[in-house]
Amino acid sequence: MLKTRPTIRDHSAEANLFARRAFVGFVFVVILIGILLNNIYSLQVEKHDTYQTRSNDNRIKVIPIAPNRGLIYDRNGVLLAENRPVYNLEVIPEQVDDIEASLDLIGNIIDVTDAQKAAVIKSNRRSRRFKSQVLKARLNEEEVAIFAVNQHRFPGFSVEARLARHYPYGDALTHALGYVSRLNKKELTELESQGRDKNYRATHDYGKLGIEKFYEQRLHGQVGSQRVEVNNRGRIIRSLSVEQPKPGQDLVLTLDIGLQKIAQEVLQGVRGAIVAMDPKDGGILALYSNPSYDPNLFVHGISSKDYRALLNPDRPLINRATQGRYAPASTVKPHLAILALEEDIVTEQTKIWDPGFFQIPNVDHRWRDWLRWGHGHVDVYKAIEESCDTFFYETAYRLGITKISNFMSQFGFGDLSGIDIHEETPAIMPTTEWKRQRFNESWWPGDTISVGIGQGYWTATPMQITNAVSILVNKGVHRPPHLVQVAKQNSDVEQMYTEEKPPVVLKDPHNWQIALDAMHNTVKKTTGTANKAFKGATYDPAGKTGTAQIVSIAQGEKYDAENLKEKHRDNGIYVGFAPFNDPRIVVTVIVENQGGGSAIAAPIARKLMDYYFETYPSDTEGK
Repeated sequence: MLKTRPTIRDHSAEANLFARRAFVGFVFVVILIGILLNNIYSLQVEKHDTYQTRSNDNRIKVIPIAPNRGLIYDRNGVLLAENRPVYNLEVIPEQVDDIEASLDLIGNIIDVTDAQKAAVIKSNRRSRRFKSQVLKARLNEEEVAIFAVNQHRFPGFSVEARLARHYPYGDALTHALGYVSRLNKKELTELESQGRDKNYRATHDYGKLGIEKFYEQRLHGQVGSQRVEVNNRGRIIRSLSVEQPKPGQDLVLTLDIGLQKIAQEVLQGVRGAIVAMDPKDGGILALYSNPSYDPNLFVHGISSKDYRALLNPDRPLINRATQGRYAPASTVKPHLAILALEEDIVTEQTKIWDPGFFQIPNVDHRWRDWLRWGHGHVDVYKAIEESCDTFFYETAYRLGITKISNFMSQFGFGDLSGIDIHEETPAIMPTTEWKRQRFNESWWPGDTISVGIGQGYWTATPMQITNAVSILVNKGVHRPPHLVQVAKQNSDVEQMYTEEKPPVVLKDPHNWQIALDAMHNTVKKTTGTANKAFKGATYDPAGKTGTAQIVSIAQGEKYDAENLKEKHRDNGIYVGFAPFNDPRIVVTVIVENQGGGSAIAAPIARKLMDYYFETYPSDTEGK
């Protein structure tokens, strides 16, 4: 078969097809080159600044620097919370030839556990070898000295120091100062929601309780930073600049550490609480709850064993001064006397017969007086001086719970005092509504009888009792309690204790003086329940004793402490102030399950007042 030769026309068609394909290819290449040039222009010109910044970010790192926490002093400049250097033994694995052998060798001169060695080896496998790792934290002075002598034998190992919180007075101030501990996830989330997390980038500690928590923002300070140059592995090559952190603000408290130590000493071996306050300005002079615990245990992370030891029936973790709920007992009788006078239930001359008990008309039950044979004819003065229960049973019955509750609420009962720590309870100022909501029961007249002597459903904290007496000696004017002197009002939280409350206004202001004079007689008269405790005092005291019954005693039976379990025995309470004509201190003492206020609590208050007036003999001192 013969082959056909391509014609000139066929060659021309192929050439045209090739030309068209070549042109399309050329256009495609031009487009790609255009895109490439456009991208190069965008990267090199338009986005130069952006990528320059990214490049610097890869080369320059900003390392946060933690600020020093503010210090805390007492009213006389004694240091109560400080920052002490803590020494850690650290290692940079990259600088150690044989990490396991070196760890074994260093264990011959410093006590290093197998767990600590294993933690470093495990961390070395997961993290960068040039980063420092803690082998042993909180070296003592002897260990630091031993390592310093042998450091030349251990390249890559070093002792590094950082500041950590320390409380030199230990458990004497725990419930007032609180403590700091490691910042946890919940707290960090809260800081993020408030937009304050960046200020904690280098911080390990955070206020957990007391002053440390309440004034966290002021104590913490402002974080600093260091700009450093790093290589592609993240290792620091050199430092470029440093912005120093701003240390936290120091705080000066109204507390007197000497008075605080007296409070700790007199409550040794018993459960209870003491609050001492300056009624002129509301400054807290002492605030102690027993048993207490050492806050330094929490700073570096408390062990499970130590924490379990605190979970005992004595409840040392509870701040009894602001969270302990006690029946106020007879300490509220002066306030109730004022209400009875205001409501014309009694007058200054009224006398009530006390046979040793009170009965509601047509009711067989008898509410007994603490003095079984009674006090005889009793007026308002004698009722307070000798703490006559029958007088207040009758006045409470005639007043009714609504008037009592409304009046006593003006003195802070059933409400937070506003002291500048968060650990506080409002306790209970009972009302008919409260009982209905709590027990789904009506309020009975018999309920009011017990309230008339500060018992029954009524509970109060030592802080509330102190505050109520402060209002009384100031004749209705509130001086909100606080622990920090001259607090700057730069946050809503810190204004809690400076919030002004309306004064308690009486129809007859003379009624203030009746109650105050009766409290004076309680100490000065030989028949007064606090007379023995304050004999020979160099100052002029006044006060009121109280004995809070824990369990009911059946009618006809006699209270016998020896045959009762300790937890069922009476609480002793005393609240007092001095000097009588110009009060400078109010003291409340509550001792659990140790007996009556006149025998137990009043002598304790005497020791506190003795110390105070020996230390501050005039008005101008200690301010």
